[in-house]
Amino acid sequence: MKKFLLYIFLTAVGVIMLYPLLWLIGASFKTNDEIFTSIWFMPKSIDTSVYKNAWETVTPYTMGHYFLNTFMIILPKTVFAVSSSVLVAYGFARFDFPMKKFFFVLLICGMFMPSIVTITPRYMMWKELGLLDTFIPLTLPSLFACEGMFVFILIQFLKGIPREFDEAARIDGCGTIKTLVFVLLPCIKPAVISIAVFTFLWTMNDFLEPLIIIQSVEKYPLSLALRLSSDSTGQGYEQRKIIAMSVIGLIPSVAVFAFAQKKFVSGITAGGLSG
Repeated sequence: MKKFLLYIFLTAVGVIMLYPLLWLIGASFKTNDEIFTSIWFMPKSIDTSVYKNAWETVTPYTMGHYFLNTFMIILPKTVFAVSSSVLVAYGFARFDFPMKKFFFVLLICGMFMPSIVTITPRYMMWKELGLLDTFIPLTLPSLFACEGMFVFILIQFLKGIPREFDEAARIDGCGTIKTLVFVLLPCIKPAVISIAVFTFLWTMNDFLEPLIIIQSVEKYPLSLALRLSSDSTGQGYEQRKIIAMSVIGLIPSVAVFAFAQKKFVSGITAGGLSG
């Protein structure tokens, strides 16, 4: 009986948490009046043509074009963030070097610095380099392990792996990089996947930085295209079209999280040796 009540409670909580997503999908078929007068997610009628109109957007480009721009930012940024964070964490976790504690403190301090305070100097730097209105300012910084939280997570994972693994690899003839790639990396795979998912989701949802860096509509990522499809007053256009664009834009994020859910959760919760 207790288990039955627990299942009912968890189901109710699940429905409450999923309801905003259900409402978003249902609202994409509603008229403006329905959207603002009813909290029920089911529309009175279903017209799938709204998704065709949403895909075409109000700009000269389709959502496919904006998806391509978005992935041209996300894919290199994710690869850079994962590879650089792994290398830096490996150095902190396995090697001794001068001023190691000092640099680690700087790393921790960087975790607490809001990114908003660095936007102005970064903008000025990219402007001086002539790289505004390109994807380079949005991807290149990730090559230098700029997310301290990622490095910190990986350090904790690596510290939980016995050093005997490294010694055994060296006896078998593995060098420093081979030890990392073939011995340690499989053990920290949950953390690596977590970093990749975080980077994907954060970049997919990022609005402010592309707004500052990208100036051409042709190069807009999806987050800016969504804003471009509405006017400043929010009146005089079909709300459901914008909502339908939002639903389409959510698909990659939901798919990535669903695909990597198991490793993502274990990467966040595990505190020791994983593999």
